[in-house]
Amino acid sequence: MEGPNRLLRAELAKFLPSQRAIRAFEQLFDIVPSQIVQNTASAEAASINAANADSRAQQAVDAISRLADALELLALAPPEATVTQTVDIAPPVVQFSGSDNIAPPIVPFVHQPDLLPPIAEIKRKRYGVFQSSVTQTAAYIDTAYPVTYNTTDLSFGVAVGTPTSRVYLDTDGIYNFQFSAQINKTNGGTGSFYIWPRVNGVDIPASASQIRLQGSAGETVAAWNFVLQMNSGDYFELVWSTDDIHCQILASAASAPVPAIPSVILTVTDNIS
Repeated sequence: MEGPNRLLRAELAKFLPSQRAIRAFEQLFDIVPSQIVQNTASAEAASINAANADSRAQQAVDAISRLADALELLALAPPEATVTQTVDIAPPVVQFSGSDNIAPPIVPFVHQPDLLPPIAEIKRKRYGVFQSSVTQTAAYIDTAYPVTYNTTDLSFGVAVGTPTSRVYLDTDGIYNFQFSAQINKTNGGTGSFYIWPRVNGVDIPASASQIRLQGSAGETVAAWNFVLQMNSGDYFELVWSTDDIHCQILASAASAPVPAIPSVILTVTDNIS
């Protein structure tokens, strides 16, 4: 800053009364401009410092604002996940290290058998094969005699009981009872032989068959079957009767080359139901 233009002494003499006053006035001009310049410089420096302070303050405010934005973004960010690779071919297992309240709830497994498809029961077929090695005779004519058995060849779920004429079943089903009986007559004349089935001591209606034997040489094999609906615990009997006590169910010992002849063979199978 430049100071004001100095007045000449001639000009000062116009309004100052003496040389002493003129010198004092000139000294005043020497002092005031320097003070003005100094004060002006101080003011300009203060203005610059104030502007710098305002700038630094604004920079601080901007920095605080940016920090607040960063903290807000950090708070909203999802928790950091730690990935653990167990084996090369397995998918990664992710473990969350965030708050427990953001983890999905653990639902325990409850076994519900009624939601599973039913498992079909595999029923093993029942069977039995029985025979008798003794000749069975009639003490009286026109009397029912159940056939008896003294040998079991095969058996599963089917068994001879007591008395040995009863064949018991342990499972419901439709059973096939097939028999063969070696019958003969020991004297001349004609005799009738009858066979029918009985279940739980009750004769099956309309089930009997008749065979007529002629003379002492009359021998034949009676062989047919009965298909019956049976329940668990039921028993079956093959029953016979004759009008001639000389009619019988014959068993013969082995005679080479022929094996023994059972008096009766009964085969029971559950191969229908």
